[in-house]
Amino acid sequence: MKSRTTHEYLVRLRDLIFEERECAKALDMPGMIAAMNAKEELVKVLAHVEMIDEQDRPIAGQIKEENRRNAFLFKSTLGWIRQTMEFFGQRTVTSTYSSSAYSVASQVNGRLLSGKI
Repeated sequence: MKSRTTHEYLVRLRDLIFEERECAKALDMPGMIAAMNAKEELVKVLAHVEMIDEQDRPIAGQIKEENRRNAFLFKSTLGWIRQTMEFFGQRTVTSTYSSSAYSVASQVNGRLLSGKI
């Protein structure tokens, strides 16, 4: 593979990583899926490259860092969604008081997302 072709592939991969992140932030799922598929194809092509020219090493380092940033974004977002779903799935038990002023647990289901009105 020629250095110029490898350079072009690396630049395109870097641009796709940026595009993937922007689509994720804009919640553009079709755009993000298209960017991911194009990125996978480029990674398959670049997997056959054995040596990267010295001038392409900074781009390869940037690709590595930007890909890490995307992974952190996706992982932290997934954690936030999980925490939110756990919160809405928790049972909320309201306290009421008996005639003798003791706290009594309510018999209400209390799930915030129970599917019932």
